[in-house]
Amino acid sequence: MKNFILIGAAGYIAPRHMKAIKDTGNNLIAAFDPYDGVGVMDSHFPQAHFFTEFERFDRHIEKIKRAGTKIDYVSICSPNYLHDSHIRYGLRIGADVICEKPLVLNPWNVDALIELEEEYNNNVHTILQLRHHEAILELKEKIDNGPADKIYDIDLTYITSRGNWYYTSWKGNEEKSGGIASNIGVHFFDMLQWIFGPMEDSTVDIKTKDTNSGTLRFKQAKVNWYLSINAENLPQKAKDQGLPTFRTLSIEGEEIEFSKGFTDLHTISYQKILNGEGYGLSDAKNSIEIVSKIRNQK
Repeated sequence: MKNFILIGAAGYIAPRHMKAIKDTGNNLIAAFDPYDGVGVMDSHFPQAHFFTEFERFDRHIEKIKRAGTKIDYVSICSPNYLHDSHIRYGLRIGADVICEKPLVLNPWNVDALIELEEEYNNNVHTILQLRHHEAILELKEKIDNGPADKIYDIDLTYITSRGNWYYTSWKGNEEKSGGIASNIGVHFFDMLQWIFGPMEDSTVDIKTKDTNSGTLRFKQAKVNWYLSINAENLPQKAKDQGLPTFRTLSIEGEEIEFSKGFTDLHTISYQKILNGEGYGLSDAKNSIEIVSKIRNQK
């Protein structure tokens, strides 16, 4: 049984991490978040200590370490712009780190963390859950076994409705979230470069506060992509069914269905990490470069 601590316990994605820690037979001993609405912890680790001030959280971790408790992993679910700092904290206290995507906002942050991994002799892992999705694994196998010189035509659309709260939160601040491409698109871009090879070119057609779109060229694909958090942009068939989210990925006109099967992907990711088969800094860098380029393009 490994000992975990969690930074960002009140966030949207934190319950999936708590579930993954529990489902893999490990223990959450302490958690931190400035917001105290963390009743979800009762369903997973009611005995875990909880702090709303980082200084007290840090003091508690130092105290239990000196008493002989080893911190094996730090799980990070904090806002995107704090990931880099919290990863560094995890390495400094002698733990491995599991961080939500996007791992960091800029590719040069990855380079610096690689140096710190070596300095502290601990590892940083990231959650790239689409790489564990059954439909995506089947697609990768198909492409790997297909003609190596073929360039595939791909259309990716992901619309997930967000209310006005989004623009007031850190997610609506590009300096903190990285913008829409980072916040809701990075896992799709990671999946595409993982299957179709490294990015070769990028153009941006639309860039507003609620919608981004453009074209990405990979070694084996040309991808027209469209990301939006504006419910008005949902296709009529989704509106008619009252659906708040619409996602579609089509290759050569054939749609790839992967809207289901997300429930246990974090648990699978944790199991892979614990078995020494997880994804690290170098695995995440290509997608960070893609979203960084999009963010800085006009």
